[in-house]
Amino acid sequence: MNLRRTAAMAACAAIAFLSLAGAASAYTVTPSAALALSFSAVDPTGTPPGVNRDDCKLTAAKPRPVILVHGTTENRLANWSGLGPRLANEGFCVFALNYGYYNGIPGIDAIEKSAAQLSAYVDSVLAKYPGVSKVDLVGHSLGGMMPRYYIKFLGGQNKVNRLVGIAPSNQGTTLNGIAALAKVFGITGIVTSVGPAFAQQIAGSPFITNLNAGDPTPFAVKYDVLVTNGDQVVTPYRSSFITGASAWTAQSGCLLEASEHLQISYSRRVHTKVMNLLDGRNRTLPCDLVLPYV
Repeated sequence: MNLRRTAAMAACAAIAFLSLAGAASAYTVTPSAALALSFSAVDPTGTPPGVNRDDCKLTAAKPRPVILVHGTTENRLANWSGLGPRLANEGFCVFALNYGYYNGIPGIDAIEKSAAQLSAYVDSVLAKYPGVSKVDLVGHSLGGMMPRYYIKFLGGQNKVNRLVGIAPSNQGTTLNGIAALAKVFGITGIVTSVGPAFAQQIAGSPFITNLNAGDPTPFAVKYDVLVTNGDQVVTPYRSSFITGASAWTAQSGCLLEASEHLQISYSRRVHTKVMNLLDGRNRTLPCDLVLPYV
């Protein structure tokens, strides 16, 4: 009798454990940029868990696919191994591309060419969801600025509902900021000659001047800018802000947040802010200790 009772209790415990496991996050969320970079060094064309799932179904609460756009010299695995699976665990249909290869390095080709690649990728994602006309874009650094070219000049205004830029290079950056990014990725020599996107992102470049001429946030697209005051690449960090976009600084209300340019895309606080913007919920923003990558 005791053995039967013990077996029954064990079975109930196993069922309870499996139920809890099923309710837990399905996809592993990488906590830091450093760890994600190590993953991408081994698998540079890899995809974060939960991202690019063709079987993902849109819902009334999450009616649009979300496309993640990586930054300069990064790839989708390096940039989105945190936010990608976190969004997927929240029920978003998440997609991410690799783009802008130049001499084997992603995200450094001419920004106009990268924007054309994004345009084709948006079309390919929308083709998976007949009847859905728009996507939401979330981009980091160059990936938060480059989609503005797609929206403004390549017809993206008809296919984008919202652009959330995380530390975007909207006004360009100083040459010191470009050098700081190159140092992180071990790129030597004259930085601006490594790839066209480096020179195009220097403050005052012809590309930046043209992009920001007239209305920098045109059409009925929603624009959001999320920044960290510790950004050492997009400098000064306020150069991410543009007229017509909502602006939010990660340190607002959280002095423990010390992320810099790379780690901001791995901040749980920033992830939560992104999710709230995408689905209109009001999740409480966590205030974790976030240390800078460099």
